[in-house]
Amino acid sequence: MLVGARVRQVRLLRRDVAHSFTCDGSYRRTRRRDLLLGETIESLTRHGKELTINSGTGPLVCVHLGMSGQLWYRPSRLHLQRRNHVHCIWWMDSPTSSGRLVFRDPRRFGGLWTFPSTEALHATRWSRLGPDALSIGAQTLRRRLSQTRRPIKAALLDQHIVAGIGNIYADEILFAAQIHPLSISNSISATDYRTLAKVIHSILRHAIAAGGSTTHDYIDGHGRPGSFARHHQVYGRPLQPCLRCGRQLQSIKVVQRTTIFCPQCQRIFNGPRVRRPLDNRTGLRTVTDYMDKTPAKHEASSIRITSPIGNKYSSPYSR
Repeated sequence: MLVGARVRQVRLLRRDVAHSFTCDGSYRRTRRRDLLLGETIESLTRHGKELTINSGTGPLVCVHLGMSGQLWYRPSRLHLQRRNHVHCIWWMDSPTSSGRLVFRDPRRFGGLWTFPSTEALHATRWSRLGPDALSIGAQTLRRRLSQTRRPIKAALLDQHIVAGIGNIYADEILFAAQIHPLSISNSISATDYRTLAKVIHSILRHAIAAGGSTTHDYIDGHGRPGSFARHHQVYGRPLQPCLRCGRQLQSIKVVQRTTIFCPQCQRIFNGPRVRRPLDNRTGLRTVTDYMDKTPAKHEASSIRITSPIGNKYSSPYSR
């Protein structure tokens, strides 16, 4: 669809979403040829949450969708479904078809970055990202996460440590691995890090196969909503019963992100203190003392669980 197509026309509707860099890493005003005007698409590559559209002569466009971004292709014979908040359109021709590639981002947390070469991309942007979550090994994961005393949920969201895990999947991953989101990263055992690495790979692959999670307005490259939200075990289910043990799921804030977890199934490793619920109707809690120097010891931290799947619970990630 994209690979092999030639970019016939480009229209940048909002300049502040596009950022262009030269070979030496300096910033310049984005031109249409920076956005691959006249180029033929040779390949697509991805690292973490970022996708690159690569030309055959070197220049490329790096796309980051942020929280509300969409990148979708529409054949020329079909009208654009959504015209509001569209920031860039590429018109493309291939030997078999023609169409438009559309970048849309209502909240503008994402953007476009252009580079003259792959080397410039890695030197300027991707060198700051951690290993890709789909390929990171257990030893690398443990080595990178054990260097911080931040809560494990906060560390997983840090793209400099591991690239590719967002808020939805962090909650799902920690539930499947039975690790409390406030567990201190460098207190988690090697065995649990091996389980965590396996769960990361499994959940992300299942989510990709399902086209992602559409909870609001996310659509994939074909304009279709993702179906993985129907498999969510904790995300979006505060105060509902845990699908593993039946206890009520709880909601807290970790680095300003809503976090859903089961207080029964997810073990806490040297965790901080948490205040009582502020509102009995919502169950929201306020996290305090993230970096408590003398954290209380929890009996649950001594429990050994050899499988991320409980006896009373069948996870879709194990299939």
